[in-house]
Amino acid sequence: QVQLVESGGGLVQSGGSLRLSCAASGPILSIRSMGWYRQAPGKQRERVATITSRGSTNFADSVKGRFTITRDNAKNTVSMQMNSLNPEDTAVYYCNAAGVTTKLEKSNEYDYWGRGTQVTVSS
Repeated sequence: QVQLVESGGGLVQSGGSLRLSCAASGPILSIRSMGWYRQAPGKQRERVATITSRGSTNFADSVKGRFTITRDNAKNTVSMQMNSLNPEDTAVYYCNAAGVTTKLEKSNEYDYWGRGTQVTVSS
């Protein structure tokens, strides 16, 4: 079974930085895209940043210029550096792996989610 484990959340003051990391484990053959989503209280989950296996990135407008995303295809890990954080960035951040193929089902693709990590930015 594929599992995603996140780390790096926490409490930071406005203007500060945090780094989130996520490791995917299991009988993985390939992952088309990895990334981060977030959900603030009372709001829908939104995409923050994604990166494909070829390194193509996509960012939400609200984080462009402040967040960066990197990926290690060999280790099936993805990290996101978050700078210049503000209280609007407060949310639970979820790691996502999309288009995952495994040794057990080579012809099918699945999406997986981590359990989430809390990021709180105080003003």
